[in-house]
Amino acid sequence: MIYGIGADVCDVRRIRASLERHGERFARRILSDGEMAVWKGRSARWPERGLRYLATRFSAKEAFSKAAGLGLRMPMTWRLCEVANLPSGKPVIVLHGGLKDWFDAQGLSAHVTVTDETDYAASFVVLEKKAAP
Repeated sequence: MIYGIGADVCDVRRIRASLERHGERFARRILSDGEMAVWKGRSARWPERGLRYLATRFSAKEAFSKAAGLGLRMPMTWRLCEVANLPSGKPVIVLHGGLKDWFDAQGLSAHVTVTDETDYAASFVVLEKKAAP
């Protein structure tokens, strides 16, 4: 059964402006440690790719918070919600700490997709309530 659906479109130019204004501190506020390592690697090789990576993570976390119905209030925080990739490239939501505890207690599973173009990043998240055993 669907618990919630979230969508978000993010203007990459807005993320660029925040990054220029606040530097790495902005990325550290949004990204988990694992995401931060990926962002730094991508940014070093190709800055535009790093920027789009940051924008897609921002967008996916916004979409997740909408699907969960939490907005950006506890237990939802930017850094406790991680968007990782399976070896196939498929994006997955990985939760940590209190957010993971809340999510597991609700009996939820998450599905996420992200995409980006030059000026925009978009994400969709569907949360499902697992069937009772």
